[in-house]
Amino acid sequence: MTTPAVRDRPGPPPPRSRRPPRRPPALLVAAHGGPALAVTAVTGLLAVRAGLRPLDAAVVTAAVFTGQLTIGWGNDLLDLRRDRAVGRTDKPLAVDALAAGRAARALAVAASACLVLSALAGWRCALVNATLATGAGHAYNLGLKATAWSWAPYACAFGTLPSVVALAGPGRGWAPLWMSGAGAALGVGAHLLNALPDLADDERTGVRGLPHRLGAGRSRVLAAVLLPAASLLAVLGPAGTPSAWAGAVLALVGVLAGLALVTHGRTPFRAAVAIALLDVALLVAAG
Repeated sequence: MTTPAVRDRPGPPPPRSRRPPRRPPALLVAAHGGPALAVTAVTGLLAVRAGLRPLDAAVVTAAVFTGQLTIGWGNDLLDLRRDRAVGRTDKPLAVDALAAGRAARALAVAASACLVLSALAGWRCALVNATLATGAGHAYNLGLKATAWSWAPYACAFGTLPSVVALAGPGRGWAPLWMSGAGAALGVGAHLLNALPDLADDERTGVRGLPHRLGAGRSRVLAAVLLPAASLLAVLGPAGTPSAWAGAVLALVGVLAGLALVTHGRTPFRAAVAIALLDVALLVAAG
């Protein structure tokens, strides 16, 4: 007697595997893409305020952006051994998600583009962007970050950024002193907050900049003073009566400065970037 054949019944479909969330390209992460794009946005807004022609505004903004890319890639290339020593999994070069040779080639291309674009914006703009704005970032990477003068490249780069834009305009002149002061204050405040999450790792590898010497508490307090001070300069510096909504913006700046004072991780630095964008919006509104 034969056993009747049993028909195979289709089982439940296999569970669909969830696609892993898309991550930003490793090359962009290694370039510190977020801060680079924020500085680029600030440059574009300053170009609008300065009344640059669209082509001139695009050229100077692209020159600053490519310069920022070189600073980011240069930082991660120089810090490669240090990042591996402290186990930085957020650095593509440190975890071999990006080849050092590829990052070096990208840096060379971006540096060439920065020089060409800066030259197209005028020799004065090129000189200031290459030596004071972009050059200050590389001076930080090459050693100033480990000294008590770690704040100086940030003050220089952010303080001269308005002049990089102004020198590309029809007047070819320097930005007002109050605007440079506001940029410098923003830059130093951002530096103090950006260093906070890495203080312990930096100390282990011999990096002792100003935030390390001040300590986390005093760095937060000083940043919380500098950032609103920059906003006050942005409100009171331009000629004429401040915008009607300047008070509301200053109140929001106060809230963001408070967040920088009490939060942890990367949130304080993001608050500093938001304050920078608000300050430039104030300048644009002031005309």
